[in-house]
Amino acid sequence: MSGWSFEYSFDLDEKHSVIYEKIYGIWRETTARNYHEDFVKEVTPIIDRPWAKLIDLSNWKTSSPEVIEIVGEHLAWCVEHNMVASINIINNPVTYGQLMRMFAKGKTKNISQVYRTRDEGLKALKELGFNPDYQRNGFTK
Repeated sequence: MSGWSFEYSFDLDEKHSVIYEKIYGIWRETTARNYHEDFVKEVTPIIDRPWAKLIDLSNWKTSSPEVIEIVGEHLAWCVEHNMVASINIINNPVTYGQLMRMFAKGKTKNISQVYRTRDEGLKALKELGFNPDYQRNGFTK
């Protein structure tokens, strides 16, 4: 199963309980709300057990201020529905600051990790007990 829009894409690996995401461009409130709705539909098959997300944010440019609140609520929803790890690939100082505020808002600082490369993120996911599929959604070893 996979979903996408011009601002994000998902690839759910039900077998390994991991959702792979890619985030693109400049986000506004509508984008963030649509993302959460699409995400919920996509991840529903695995929310009955512990799961993780691996998010490639290397093409994310910035977000309007209200997006921090919405994504914070999204992260809180994820934790309420058994997310145990959020692995984030990011290399932009501006969006890094926004991401940290989102973690704070969603109260996920303790389960969120940030890396500069996909390989580091995949390694972290594996160390957390997940078995990442290196070929999914452009995440290659």
